[in-house]
Amino acid sequence: MRALIPEPKPGDLIEIFRPFYRHWAIYVGDGYVVHLAPPSEIAGAGVASVMSALADKAIVKKELLYDVAGRDKYQVNNKHDDKYPPLPPSKIVQRAEERVGQEVLYKLTSENCEHFVNELRYGVSRSDQVRDAITAVSIAGVGLAVASLIGVMVSRNKRQKQ
Repeated sequence: MRALIPEPKPGDLIEIFRPFYRHWAIYVGDGYVVHLAPPSEIAGAGVASVMSALADKAIVKKELLYDVAGRDKYQVNNKHDDKYPPLPPSKIVQRAEERVGQEVLYKLTSENCEHFVNELRYGVSRSDQVRDAITAVSIAGVGLAVASLIGVMVSRNKRQKQ
């Protein structure tokens, strides 16, 4: 079985482990999820779906969790319940169902699938993937700057000794 316990309940956030990123959906019951999918997002597409992140529009879809996950593992991950009070499950499902079929803006950094489901569950649009990626890039940039500075200093030191 692909699902990691616990089994989803209406209003739960579903984290789908795609290669290189996480796709997010909201469970609405009877095996269905609502999710934000760029037009090129193919259920279970894996690496090919990474290209969907370059789209600037998305469609809100209601599909079977089994089909959306494809061969990828998934889990319930209501990771912000300790920071934000979730809306009542019936309200989350209602809000999700009302959006089905809508075409919306899609921006990897500010309006992606994780922003979408967090807005539905908590009323707060946020994406930890984006925050974590920006942090990693910042740390890597600082590391490169420090390494460059050390290289310049060592080079100058060698020239002065000659």
